[in-house]
Amino acid sequence: MDIIRFLKDWTLPVAIAIGTVCYLIFYYVPQLDTLGDELGDVVDVIFPWMVFSTLFSTFCRIDFHQMRPHRWHVGVIVTQLVLIALNVWLIMCVEGDLWLKLLLESLLTCIIGPAATAAPVVTAKIGGNINTMTAFVVLSSFVCSLTIPAVFPLLERGAGLDFWSAFLIILQKLAIVLILPLVLGWFMQHFAKKICAWIVSIPDLSFYLWAAQLSVTSGVTVRNIVHSDAGLSLLLMIALLSLVLCFVLFAIGRGVGHRLGDPINSGQASFQKNTALSIWVAYTYLNPMASVGAGCYVLWQNIINSLELWQYRKKQGTFKLDISNQTN
Repeated sequence: MDIIRFLKDWTLPVAIAIGTVCYLIFYYVPQLDTLGDELGDVVDVIFPWMVFSTLFSTFCRIDFHQMRPHRWHVGVIVTQLVLIALNVWLIMCVEGDLWLKLLLESLLTCIIGPAATAAPVVTAKIGGNINTMTAFVVLSSFVCSLTIPAVFPLLERGAGLDFWSAFLIILQKLAIVLILPLVLGWFMQHFAKKICAWIVSIPDLSFYLWAAQLSVTSGVTVRNIVHSDAGLSLLLMIALLSLVLCFVLFAIGRGVGHRLGDPINSGQASFQKNTALSIWVAYTYLNPMASVGAGCYVLWQNIINSLELWQYRKKQGTFKLDISNQTN
């Protein structure tokens, strides 16, 4: 029971460790090379569908009638768009400096990603509102499905495609991963209610699907680092800057939330990113090294999430203890 309790309390760090260790085993054991190559191809195929399934399970359980826009939604989105514009401008200014460009693209993959599909679940676990957070995930996914196709073709033009061709290709793939789960979730709630109820009845399904996705994300990140030609100094700088960015986005979100009435939801919405999607699009459409930024970000993000969950459980336990003492 202690092991099960530990796994439930620290699901996110455990998922990161499993993904990292599994990849390193396949990498350092020569007898597993063939199997590792085959599994790598499988992971590349199922990776976007893992993002899809996590979103779909989230959208099956939300109350679409309570998904109303809030002021803090606009505040967080506007802040994100401003940071994206600033980052893109800086990348274009240092076009000839590959080292700086990789650093900035690594940060961009973290900033431009939509809110994490598990953000509503984590937010609810620390006292936030799951419906308003889910509404933000939908809005963030929609904004992301437009900003990524608009921004990435401006940065990497080596595919031989003009801007609009690249825009439409990326938009089509993102629509399958981000928009289709929303449509199917709504459809299931209205026309397949028994199946939808069964999905909803599984406790914390979205959270554990996200943990499985996180494990794969960690393995992919380690793979990109191991096979990278970048020097140790660049990798360490990407890791450090992604840590700083994590705290910056969290602080910005809390600041926006304090002004607009919901610091818990706003803070989580700003910094908790769907890094699996960020890694996938960066690996596919930018320099693969840029995906390392999102891979490091997922580590810092989930350490902070785990600490938040631990602190909230501790606070609730203390609160219950105080209530019990007063009653006695």
